[in-house]
Amino acid sequence: MDSFIKIRRDLHQIPELGFQEFKTQAYLMEYIQSLPQERIAIKPWKTGLLVKVHGQNSQKTIGYRTDIDGLPIEEETGLPFASTHEARMHACGHDIHMSIALGVLTHFVQNPIDDDLLFVFQPAEEGPGGAEPMMNSTEFKEWKPDLIFALHIAPEYPVGTIATKPGLLFANTSELYIDLKGKGGHAAYPHQTNDMVIAACTLVSQLQTIISRNVNPLDSAVITIGKISGGTVQNIIAEKARLEGTIRTLSPQSMKKVKQRIESLVKGVEAGFECESSIDYGSMYHQVYNDEEVAKEFIEFNYQDPEIKVVECTEAMTGEDFGYMLRDIPGLMFWLGVDSPFGLHHAKLNPNEAAIDVAIRVMTSYLSFKGTRSEPG
Repeated sequence: MDSFIKIRRDLHQIPELGFQEFKTQAYLMEYIQSLPQERIAIKPWKTGLLVKVHGQNSQKTIGYRTDIDGLPIEEETGLPFASTHEARMHACGHDIHMSIALGVLTHFVQNPIDDDLLFVFQPAEEGPGGAEPMMNSTEFKEWKPDLIFALHIAPEYPVGTIATKPGLLFANTSELYIDLKGKGGHAAYPHQTNDMVIAACTLVSQLQTIISRNVNPLDSAVITIGKISGGTVQNIIAEKARLEGTIRTLSPQSMKKVKQRIESLVKGVEAGFECESSIDYGSMYHQVYNDEEVAKEFIEFNYQDPEIKVVECTEAMTGEDFGYMLRDIPGLMFWLGVDSPFGLHHAKLNPNEAAIDVAIRVMTSYLSFKGTRSEPG
């Protein structure tokens, strides 16, 4: 396993943002091309890769997807293999994901099964979203799998734990950007202006009432405003303000309702503060919904391994564009325990690398089970 820990550390040093993963793609390509090529076929797509490992007696194609991009975060781990890219970090564990995928790929190049395997190295999961456009590409359609699987690291679970459930696992998500434009002016003459800092603060408070008063209490939804910007200096009333946030819901219907209420409240702020406004929903991700039968089979299969602890978890408000793949292709995603005191997207996230071996063992065992028949044909 030392080689895949080294791969993880190499990749950890070169995080790149969505559709800018040029060094990452080159690293992955160099490694894959170092393997025996008799059963391998490769199709690049933008900054990602599709890699097919041909089986011995194929009747279907089984997909395994990993995301490859990093986040715009300045790393604070102090690790000797910390990011060498300023304000870039693999703070969501995609370096771990990629090393696992390469480990699984390597196993099946050396130990082929009956069915074909498609390894999907997908760019831009963190934004603007690579799964949907990749699925719509000619390259993906030519090799579209019949089943597909993926994992995501989970800092809160210990190493040796995997967690998943049938049905809904991750929420519907949408980015949210609201721009307000009024009339700026001198701080001493507020009556001659339309202050967008006040408008923005009022709107933030109003947005929280959507969750408490417009969403069914038995449902779940979140609106988070993570960034507010407005104004220039302390004695000038702000002409412009911008709110940046995220929406998360457990149902598509709630997402539609939440957006309708946001638009109504923004129109109210327009009228009340005599200003202009615009709303941009940015990247929107479909819910991650595990196939019921596949998930039950996966859970039961892994219960048989005494070294793996299987947890049937509850759904989370996490967003993942793997949901687009599961919308069209049966399969599942699961959480992989990595036992870190710091959570996803934290500047000090440091997953336990022992989880790499766990995940490779889980996936090679299960994919062998899914892709091998006891009798030919």
